[in-house]
Amino acid sequence: MSTTRVEALFPVADRVSHYNYAIRNIVAEARPLEAAGRRIRYLNVGDPVAFGFQPPAHMVAAVEQALRDGHHGYGPSVGIASAREAVARELSTRGFPTSPERVVVSAGTSEAIDLALSALVNAGDEVLVPMPTYSLYTAVLSRLDVHARFYRTDEANGWMPDLDHLRSLITPATRVLVVIDPNNPTGAIYTPAIRRRLLELAIEHHLVVLADEVYGDLGYDGPVPPIGSLMPDAPVISCSSLSKGYLAPGWRTGWLAISRHHQLDPVLAAIQKLADGRLCSTLPMQYAVAAALNGDRSHQASFRTALRARAELTARRLNAIDGITCVPPAAAFYAMPRVALPPGRTDADYVLGLLRATGVLTVYGSGFGTNPADGFLRIVFLAQPAELDEVCDAIAGFTRDYLNR
Repeated sequence: MSTTRVEALFPVADRVSHYNYAIRNIVAEARPLEAAGRRIRYLNVGDPVAFGFQPPAHMVAAVEQALRDGHHGYGPSVGIASAREAVARELSTRGFPTSPERVVVSAGTSEAIDLALSALVNAGDEVLVPMPTYSLYTAVLSRLDVHARFYRTDEANGWMPDLDHLRSLITPATRVLVVIDPNNPTGAIYTPAIRRRLLELAIEHHLVVLADEVYGDLGYDGPVPPIGSLMPDAPVISCSSLSKGYLAPGWRTGWLAISRHHQLDPVLAAIQKLADGRLCSTLPMQYAVAAALNGDRSHQASFRTALRARAELTARRLNAIDGITCVPPAAAFYAMPRVALPPGRTDADYVLGLLRATGVLTVYGSGFGTNPADGFLRIVFLAQPAELDEVCDAIAGFTRDYLNR
């Protein structure tokens, strides 16, 4: 049987051709270089553990105890009671009142987002997504056959959402407003006034706010309140996890919490039904949720201090390079500089050239939805400051040569 015939008999689903996750996909470009002996500096994935940060010992102890206690089977599809109670208590204390019955434990923030969107939208509906955006949203919406409508965030205004542009995109088919705050990929924190206007627009147009708040503990000036704390009765679904603020991304343990808005009750029931279909998230790690949210968080203060120093170094060094500008981040561990590309060049040309010339792996901005000609890229700055200085030296040298060709 010929290869052509086999491909015709077993076609790949059309949805896969539209499914792209640039943060991971670009690694394929680095592997051959690494196999040939080149040192690759992986600044593409926001994984604190890969750069030496570790979760607090009391969280590890909670998981170890769960394993010793024999928690190796299936758990409740919505999550164990202690985890849901801890999430509800945490959010309520921070001004977003909810109850354990309105919390669902998930396999990280990513699954929480997937569950929420799957419960909220039908094929052909529209979802408002910030631009630049986190790649997960475009991937999930493409799989659901839902139209992403990208609202601008303004680089010249500290990456704040352009509210007039957002309003212009709302149609009768719009169902959800995605808010990523603190933001990935830009590191921005939205002002209280902007956050309130986002909620007001959602209420005015009967939209559900899907609040991606996984970096909420990583504002350099301290934790960022949940957006729902500004209007506790607004239709908000808050998503977070142990991955970032608690330094345990590989544990794949997160949650979503639904506001007390009674008209979200059917959405809660739908999410619970979808959660039943995937049985449960990883059980032993759920026992760390209460330990994390109720226990010692001193690691977060030192982590925020380390991130601030790295953010300041990265922004200062990048802004000193001719042809590069960078808005200083206010949270998380990402910067999104812009390179003044020559005519006809794209962000992918620059990023791949940088990789091949220096071994520094970043992600091109068009992987987050920006125009390829605009020259954006995202850099993860979790490495030690001395290594970040080396990276910036490499970027400076490459950029000088690249722009002078």
